[in-house]
Amino acid sequence: MSFIVTTGATGRLGGRVAALLAAAGAEQRLVSRHAADRAPRLDRATAAGASYGDRAAMREALDGASTVLFVSASESEDRLGQHRTFVDAARDARVSHLVYVSFYGAAPDATFTLARDHWATEQYIRDSGLTFTFLRDNLYADFLPGMAGSDGVIRGPAGQGRVAAVAQDDIAQAAANVLLAPEEHAGATYDLTGPQALTLDEVAALISAATGRDVTYHAETVPEAYASREIYGAPGWQVEAWVSTYLAIAAGELEGVSGDVPALTGHPATSFAELLATGSFS
Repeated sequence: MSFIVTTGATGRLGGRVAALLAAAGAEQRLVSRHAADRAPRLDRATAAGASYGDRAAMREALDGASTVLFVSASESEDRLGQHRTFVDAARDARVSHLVYVSFYGAAPDATFTLARDHWATEQYIRDSGLTFTFLRDNLYADFLPGMAGSDGVIRGPAGQGRVAAVAQDDIAQAAANVLLAPEEHAGATYDLTGPQALTLDEVAALISAATGRDVTYHAETVPEAYASREIYGAPGWQVEAWVSTYLAIAAGELEGVSGDVPALTGHPATSFAELLATGSFS
């Protein structure tokens, strides 16, 4: 009997999708790079531990699956290689349909450096011959409050650019609905965004109003952005990714508002103010 594979099941997004699929009565296998015993306990769900870079283990974990949710791997220097190995395993396992969580504006020349990896992954999936659906998420609205430092300042070279950040709950519901009726979405690419594009000044003001914390935005120069992140001791590729997130906002590459969340979920996309009001962001 075929079933859905939900990867990243111990993470924020994969876990949300898994819970929605369980509520819908779907049979699924929860796959995570962590030990299988860390997977959530859900009705009609089994668990398997496998890493994206382990082709043999992932091939076994995907065996028998009809549809697979492919949540992108954790940020790392070899993430694209891990993605390609995963796609190879999915092809080996003869998966019927791959639903890949990509990034808004994925392109070979995207300002946000990691969006280039997402584009390359999309092309590799296309070339594999697998039936696919791509979910191109904008920045997670849930993560925006965490961009403020301990002093309440959001720092980055975003200028007065805008971002149509999307709530993770909306992404999860859109993904679950695609997984439950994959044939309706074969070959489709969806842009998942919030209902409005905000400047970081507006983001800071909304956080302040919702939390009572004084949050502001400081538009750094690019040299200031690199200098302020030196304290983390992160590798160069990672610092470049962090800074380029803000540069993509400044370039207007994350400001587009799509109707794909309402179309896939049946309800309006969650605004940032609404998300803050729930207090469930992380």
